[in-house]
Amino acid sequence: MNSNSVIRLTQTVKKGGCAAKVAAGELRTILAGVRFPPKDSNVLIDGDHFDDAAIIKVSDELALVQTLDFFTPTVDTPYLFGKIAAANALSDVYAMGGVPKTALAILAFPTDVFEPRVIQEVLQGACDILAEAKVSLVGGHSIDDETLKFGLSVTGYVHPNAIWTNQGARVGDDLILTKAIGTGTLNASLKWGGSTEDDLKSAYDSMTKLNDLSLILNAQTKLAIHAATDVTGFGLSGHAFQMAKASLCKLQIEFDEVPILPRAREMLREDFLTKAHQTNHEYTRDALTWVSLKQGKMSTLESAGLPIDWKLLHDPQTSGGLLLSVDPSQSAQLLQALRKEFLVASRIGRVCAQDANEPNRLIEVIAR
Repeated sequence: MNSNSVIRLTQTVKKGGCAAKVAAGELRTILAGVRFPPKDSNVLIDGDHFDDAAIIKVSDELALVQTLDFFTPTVDTPYLFGKIAAANALSDVYAMGGVPKTALAILAFPTDVFEPRVIQEVLQGACDILAEAKVSLVGGHSIDDETLKFGLSVTGYVHPNAIWTNQGARVGDDLILTKAIGTGTLNASLKWGGSTEDDLKSAYDSMTKLNDLSLILNAQTKLAIHAATDVTGFGLSGHAFQMAKASLCKLQIEFDEVPILPRAREMLREDFLTKAHQTNHEYTRDALTWVSLKQGKMSTLESAGLPIDWKLLHDPQTSGGLLLSVDPSQSAQLLQALRKEFLVASRIGRVCAQDANEPNRLIEVIAR
C-alpha cells in the first residue's frame, strides 16, 4: 500500500463489529454437538447460560474473570477501531462485576495490504483505552490473514460474593440500560455510504465509553444489582432473552424508554441493516410478545404492521451498554448515580413472573 494512500477499513471486510458474530441460534446448535471436558470444581461460571465471561475461584476472597472478544472493523480509522475493540472486550469483565487487570492482544491482518503504521494505530487505540482502564497489555498473538481482526483476551478480579451474572434477575426488579442502542444500523450506514465518521461521533463516543461502574457504585448500590449483562451482537432483544431464560423470569421492556443513538432511526428507515438484525429476530421470535397500545397484543410472527423502529431491539450493538436488573427500592438512586457518567442511562422496564399460559414468552415489549 502506498504510504500516501488512504484505506477505508470497513471496505476490506464483509461485516464488522459484533454484527459479525455467529448467530446465537446457530451457535447454540453448534455447541450442543460438542463434548466439553469435565468442569473444574473452582469454575463458578462458564458458558452454560451465555454469560459474558467465565469466573474461576482462586480463594475465598478472590476469583478470576476471563473473557475473549475480537472482531472485524466497524469504522474506517485504525486508531478508532482499536479503541472500540478494546472497550468492547473490557466490557465483559465489567458486566460480571469485575475489575480488569491484564489483556492479551489477538491480531490478524493482511501483511501485503496494510503497512505497519495501520496496525500500529490500531494497537495504539487499544493501548490508550487500556491505559484509561488501568489494564496492562502483557502480550498477544498475531497472524497473517486475509482480513483485519483485532481484540483482546482479558483477565480481571472479582470477589466470589460480589459476582454479577445474567442469572439473578428477580421478579419486581427494575431494568436499567446504561447506553443508547443503534450502533448496528449506524455502522452499516458508514460501510455503505449513508454516513461519515464525523456524522456518527455520538455513536463512537458511546462505543469507546468504558462500562466501568466501580467509581459510581458503593457497596450498597452494587448489591442492589441482582443481574447484569452487556448488550452486544445479539441486540437488546437477544441479551434480554438470555437474561430472562437464565433467571427463569420474564422481562417487560418499555420501548419508548429505551435510549436510541442520534440518526439511528433515520438510518434504519433508509434500510441500513445487517444480517444480524434478521438472525437476532429469528433467535428471539418465539420468546417475544409485542404490545402496541394502538394495535394490541401480537407475536413477532404477526408483527408486520409494527413501526420499523422496533427493529432497533434486534440491532447488533458493538461495545453497547450494560443491562442491569436492579432492586426497585434502590433503582432511582442508582440511576441518578449512573447519569453522572452515562448521561442517557434509563429505566427501560421491569422483571415479571413467567406467564403460566405462555411460559416460552419471556420478553414483552410495550410501545405507546
